[in-house]
Amino acid sequence: MNDTLVTLVGNVATRIDYREAPTGAVARFRFAVTSRFWDRQKELWADGPTSFYTVWARRALAANLAGSVSVGEPLVVHGRLRVKDEEEEDGKRWFSADVDALAVGHDLSRGTSAFRRVVKGEGTLTAPQKAAVV
Repeated sequence: MNDTLVTLVGNVATRIDYREAPTGAVARFRFAVTSRFWDRQKELWADGPTSFYTVWARRALAANLAGSVSVGEPLVVHGRLRVKDEEEEDGKRWFSADVDALAVGHDLSRGTSAFRRVVKGEGTLTAPQKAAVV
C-alpha cells in the first residue's frame, strides 16, 4: 500500500476526545501547525499561516495520549495523511486533513518530558489508579 506518511510539529489545539469503542480505544484531537520564517524586511522571525489537522489514534496510543497530553502542549506527530474532499447537499465544497497517528511525542526542543512505561496487564494511563495500602 502506498500511504503518504507525514511528520508534523505543532501544538495541541483541543482537548483529547477519548472513547472506548467496540473495536478498541480511539482518541482524536485538533493539531495546529504554524510555519515560521525569517522576514528579511523587518529582520525578525514571523509566523506564517496556521494549518489544522485532526489527529486520530487507536488502541494503546489513544489511551496513552489521553493520559499524557493537554491543550497547548508542543508535539511531534507522525502518521498517515488522509485528505478529504467533500461536497455538502447545498453544493458547498470543503476539504479536511486527518492524520492516522503511528507515533506521537512531546517536542523536546521546547521543554522536558518524563516518560513512564505502561506494563501490559497493569492497565493504561487513563485507568483509575489503585490507592496504596499501608
